[in-house]
Amino acid sequence: MIEEQQEQIISGTETIVRKLIGTMPNGIVKSYLYTVLPDVIGFFWAVVFAVIVYVVGVRLIRLAVKLVRKPLELKGIETGAVQFITSLVKSILYVVLVIIILALFGVSTASIAAAIASMGLAAGLALQGSLSNFAGGVLILILRPFVVGDYIIEHTHGNEGVVSEITIFYTKLKTIDHKIIVIPNGVLANSSLTNATMSDKRMIDLKIPVSYETNILKAKEILLAIVDKEDQRLMTDPVQIFVDDLADSAVMLGLRFWVPTEDYWTVRWRVIESVKLEFDASGITIPYNQLDVHLVK
Repeated sequence: MIEEQQEQIISGTETIVRKLIGTMPNGIVKSYLYTVLPDVIGFFWAVVFAVIVYVVGVRLIRLAVKLVRKPLELKGIETGAVQFITSLVKSILYVVLVIIILALFGVSTASIAAAIASMGLAAGLALQGSLSNFAGGVLILILRPFVVGDYIIEHTHGNEGVVSEITIFYTKLKTIDHKIIVIPNGVLANSSLTNATMSDKRMIDLKIPVSYETNILKAKEILLAIVDKEDQRLMTDPVQIFVDDLADSAVMLGLRFWVPTEDYWTVRWRVIESVKLEFDASGITIPYNQLDVHLVK
């Protein structure tokens, strides 16, 4: 249907232009214009139709992506899976749009299919990394080592941040200072990582050194009092205060208690500051490395 309309428009345009050329005096220029006229008009309208198809196609693709995304979100499917599926659908639709535009320039779909088939092996070898990333994205969605919103630490290169988006080839992390880190899915699927927020609670585990002259029973009472003042700690889990090690220059006290995951850093920083202030007020020394120099006369 579209091809017939295209041929009719081209034929009508060619008729009009031939009449205009016919008014010109006979000569080499007139003969040349008659010769190249069909190709020029055909290419002109192919470009016009290609632009129209592209503009309409982009809008239809956006609409299709929205139609795919909304049902998935209404069904409560995990955000990363929604992002992955919609990006995959979007990529496929853009490939279809390119094929349609090529057909407007006279490239048959059979030729395109043959070209794709012949280039399949070469593309597979050239795009091994991309295919690995695609497979990694599928594994991430199936095994769910993390989801959008989790804070992860990638061990291979030490990248860490909140997962903001999972696409068909890459996963995006947002750091604490709002930088965006783009990591290939293949790296995340084939290396170890730490998910710091998968659980709804985390243990604060502190090692606090005190001098050997310190009354450790008094120090433990101070630590317990500090933790008891924390309203954000989980009361259902016990507080552990113990002697962790007798080091070379200090007695290492251990302090462990549980807090909600979202409050971990806030409580940790506040407790560390409180320990320093309370120990100073009570005259308890926290040892630090120092060097004594003796001069021999």
